[in-house]
Amino acid sequence: PDRVIEVEWSSPKTPDGSVYPVDVAVEAADRQGLLRDISEVFAKEKMNVIGVQTQSVKDNRGGTARMTFTVEVAQSGRLNQVLSIVADVQGVRSARRR
Repeated sequence: PDRVIEVEWSSPKTPDGSVYPVDVAVEAADRQGLLRDISEVFAKEKMNVIGVQTQSVKDNRGGTARMTFTVEVAQSGRLNQVLSIVADVQGVRSARRR
């Protein structure tokens, strides 16, 4: 059964600097340097990555990479901005919050 959990994001900059771990799912055409390119987006946008899981599968499209990044987020709007940039990385088919 589905559950709904109420969440309240804090103001743009929390006084105590609180951050929240958020899982981000990325699916892309597998290629050399893909993990580096996506990680570079998080680094340039100053979003701390605290975990990564990757899986590559061969399919009728040549190969698909499925990745889950755990990132530290202070506000949801910022996450949406960064996901938009990740979605523009060459070969990325989707980038979304899990």
